[in-house]
Parts: sequence; structure tokens; C-alpha cells
Amino acid sequence: MNILIIEDEEPAAARLKRMILEIEPEARIAAVIVSIRSAVSWLKTNPAPALIFQDIQLADGISFEIFNQVDVQSPIIFTTAFDEYAIQAFKVNSIDYLLKPLKKEDLIKAINKFKKLKNSATTPPDLEDLIATLKGAEKKYKSRFLIRYADHIKKVDINEVAYFYTQDKINYLRTTAGQSYPIEYNLDTIEKTMDPEKYFRINRQFIIGIDSIEQMFAFSKSRVKIKLKPSIDIETIVSTDRSPHFKAWLGDES
Repeated sequence: MNILIIEDEEPAAARLKRMILEIEPEARIAAVIVSIRSAVSWLKTNPAPALIFQDIQLADGISFEIFNQVDVQSPIIFTTAFDEYAIQAFKVNSIDYLLKPLKKEDLIKAINKFKKLKNSATTPPDLEDLIATLKGAEKKYKSRFLIRYADHIKKVDINEVAYFYTQDKINYLRTTAGQSYPIEYNLDTIEKTMDPEKYFRINRQFIIGIDSIEQMFAFSKSRVKIKLKPSIDIETIVSTDRSPHFKAWLGDES
């Protein structure tokens, strides 16, 4: 059977692909897609796969947007980091899910459930009902970080975090008190766990809190330079592709 994987985290996609082929050696991974845009393009130009494994949160948005742009006929097993309330929504709608980090025994159960559904006359649940339920689920965002340095462990509440940044391939959290701590998470992972009303990814190097903006300057026709508080000796400029979203984040509807 042909299987499509929609997952933007390369290690997670590779692990899922490996486990699928261990469980189903005859399966064929048709493609690994990393974004909403590429998923829509692939689904429009290729035969429908037998099964889709789909992450809910992709780098360019919530993957439910795919269904607004293309008619998806294939059964879907979602992968998710949603809270327990959202997981219950999957159960009520009888659509299977895999909770990250993926476990092989859960994957086996999900594939077996797909096979039973495929071989029975059972009508799959309405995907639109599932989407509506999940969109109404309250997303829980990260509320604190545990920072390990030397032989110490420090708890930092999210309201103490001014911004996150990368320097010399190391990721840091900077507090409102001006202290920087190395963290284990990369910015892609952090971005997905932050409240989007309070934190914004301005470029590849920075995720900033809205309260960390001290001043803004026009850097070019479309780009903005930011002076952060607490200050940092790294130039912070909103990337061209993120500038319109940054202005919308600040409440500029123009």
C-alpha cells in the first residue's frame, strides 16, 4: 500500500517511516511532505494514497488548511502533541491518532485499526466534524522551562522569558532580567509550543515576546529593525517573508 507522510520535522518523519516499514515491509512511502503548500500540490497531482500520516502543526500553519484547498479521500492518521481534551476529540470521532513521541505499539494499533476499517463496511467519520471539534479545543502552551546548567536545574516561568535566540549553533532563552541560558529545544520546536499572541518568530535566529520590543525602526521598505529589552549585541531584523505577519501580530490590519 502507498502511504503519504506529512511531517515537517525531519527526525520525526524518518522515525515514522522506519517504523512503518518495520511493521509493514510491503508498504511503500509515496512521499514525505513538509508543508501545507507542498501537500496540496502533491495531492492534486498524484493518485490518492491508501493512507496518510499527517502532523497537525506544520511550519506554515495548521494542516487542516489542506482540506480547504484539496478534496482528500484517503483515510488519515493524525500525529499530534495536543492536550488530553483534543485527544478525546479524536476518540469521539473514531479517527486514530499517534501522540508524539511516537511509540511502535501505538503505530501497530493504528495500522490495524485502519486495516479493519478498510475491510469493513463501516463509514469513516465525517472529517469536517473532527476538524470543527479540534479547532474548538483549547491548546495548552508551554508555561515554564527547566534550565540545566553546570550541576544546577532552574525553573523559568514563561512570563519571565523575554525572547529566544540562536548563536553559534546554540539555542538560548533570555529572561526579562537579562540572563541567558542554553536550552535543549531548537527554535522550530519552541515556536510550536508558544502562545502565538505573545511570541513571534521574526527570523531564523529569534523568537521574541511582544513585551520585549523596546523600539522599532524602518530598516527598508518592508523590513523592520527591533531594539530588544533586555538588549543584546545581535542585530534583530524581521525577515522579509515574515514582515506582513509581524505587522498583523502587532495589530496592524493595513
